[in-house]
Amino acid sequence: MKSNILFPVRVAILIASYNRKEKTMACLNSIKAQEISDNIHIEIFLTDDESSDGTVDQIKNSFPEVNIYNGNGSLFWAGGMRNSWGNALITDPDYYLLLNDDTFLFCDALKKILSISINYYNEKSNQAIFIGSTKDIKTDIISYGGRKLYSRNRPKGYLIQSNTDWVECDLGEANIMLVPRIIVQQIGILSNKFTHGIADYDYTLRAKKKGFKVMVAPGILGTCSFDHGKGWKSADTKLADRIKYLYSPKGLAYKEYLYYIKKHFPLHLPEAIFKLWLKTLFPIVYDRFK
Repeated sequence: MKSNILFPVRVAILIASYNRKEKTMACLNSIKAQEISDNIHIEIFLTDDESSDGTVDQIKNSFPEVNIYNGNGSLFWAGGMRNSWGNALITDPDYYLLLNDDTFLFCDALKKILSISINYYNEKSNQAIFIGSTKDIKTDIISYGGRKLYSRNRPKGYLIQSNTDWVECDLGEANIMLVPRIIVQQIGILSNKFTHGIADYDYTLRAKKKGFKVMVAPGILGTCSFDHGKGWKSADTKLADRIKYLYSPKGLAYKEYLYYIKKHFPLHLPEAIFKLWLKTLFPIVYDRFK
């Protein structure tokens, strides 16, 4: 495949931050270190959800060019990213790059994913969302990227990646996600139905329903430690706390998850409800038989 950027492009980089100043600064430093030529123009849009660790002051001092927007402490990830994205829409760039603030880009990551996207368009005469894979710096194992569904009717998927070619996936994780303008014009930005997680999976599934492909770029484009845990509270946690976790946006996000399932995997809805309550009421049973 070709590797050169073929025409000038403008990229809006979208970030949400909250109380992890060191990781956010490392992410921004990795953007600054990108090996890009004069035909790639980037602008960073970052929403900080009322961090108390000095994140905003540090960014202002070290990266005055970053567009910073302040949340009220209740935006969470999806809300913060929607705010950054909504502000970036005004500039009408060619691409939007969704980037987790704990992702550290390799120095050639932006050049690679843009080149792959442009080459895909030249070959297929259509745009696609491109997902960049990351690896855990401690284990050297792929941590985030694109997932292929085991079944069309179930939400479970597995990470896929090739070192040499782009591959099609079903679910894209927005640790590194490149979205061309035309797709945003067709389906908008992240849905306001989601507070924290799930929004990136929903977005890529919506794109596929509109006829766009979701592809995983070849190779590994950065590092990001896997920090999601097992996704439910253990039996030694009080039942009241487990139920609170069931409904929490950073927990099982009960109502939002069921909305997602009903929208994209309706046949799985009864099983999804059963599993959510099994995790909550009988976590030992779920641990054993999941």
